[in-house]
Amino acid sequence: MADLFNKYGYAPDKEAIDRSLGIIARNLENAVSPQILKECLSFMDLTTLRNQDTPDSVRKLVEKVTAYKKAYPDYPLPASVCVYPNFASVVRDSRCCPELHVTTVSGCFPTSQSFLEVKMHECEMAVEQGADEIDIVLALNAFLCEDYRKAGDEIHAMRQCIDKAAAKQGRKVVLKVILETGLLVTPERIANASFLAMEEGADFIKTSTGKVDVNATPMAAYVMCQCIKAFYEKTGRRVGFKAAGGISTAMDAVCYYSIVSSILGKDWLNKQYFRFGVSRLANSLLSAIEQKTVTVF
Repeated sequence: MADLFNKYGYAPDKEAIDRSLGIIARNLENAVSPQILKECLSFMDLTTLRNQDTPDSVRKLVEKVTAYKKAYPDYPLPASVCVYPNFASVVRDSRCCPELHVTTVSGCFPTSQSFLEVKMHECEMAVEQGADEIDIVLALNAFLCEDYRKAGDEIHAMRQCIDKAAAKQGRKVVLKVILETGLLVTPERIANASFLAMEEGADFIKTSTGKVDVNATPMAAYVMCQCIKAFYEKTGRRVGFKAAGGISTAMDAVCYYSIVSSILGKDWLNKQYFRFGVSRLANSLLSAIEQKTVTVF
């Protein structure tokens, strides 16, 4: 860990993080506005990752996005619809426009517990079926044993596989790496995983799968955003941040928006560099903007 912290000139300071998060929490009510809530709508990867998902249920979710756009033409589209990789073509073929991206979880989500070749092939097939963005999970089976080289090599291999498959179609595909911060626990491990993922080619680093007991937390988000800032200052490459798991209220969204804004600034406050992985947030945001209960999704 020390090598990466020295390389990027950053190590987490838990007391400073707690103080900053306290200030953000006390100012949330003042930070919220209809414009920010609308921006948060545009950052959403609208997600369905259920055991009972079917082509019909996924298609119905995509149709809800189309209905939403007709009912609220002045509101932004979500950034993407996020599904299991076998449903990539369903989203691609039923979406209202290419602006609504196809995101798939791949690489043996949510555990990353399989052979690397299996993970790579799943990523390749997802791209072939129309994925614009792919979310993979850090190999905790290596990372938690402090075999950082193996964990990094797996990200690198999937990055290369995705790029090769996308190049055959003449396009680029975004790679998001899920750190599963609730299992990393400490700020130091979260920071180390953040730097590792970015070094190996992640376009985004993402908090969580939403499939463990502790998912997105403000502390994890704060550390990850500080790492993104340090990485950018060292390399000049902007990496995005995605908060996922347990984000269900408008004020949850404003909290993460405030963290990104305070650390990374306005250049990150767009869907190119900031996302929410959500299944319940959309209705909460719409209800907060409209000041009445809205149920679209």
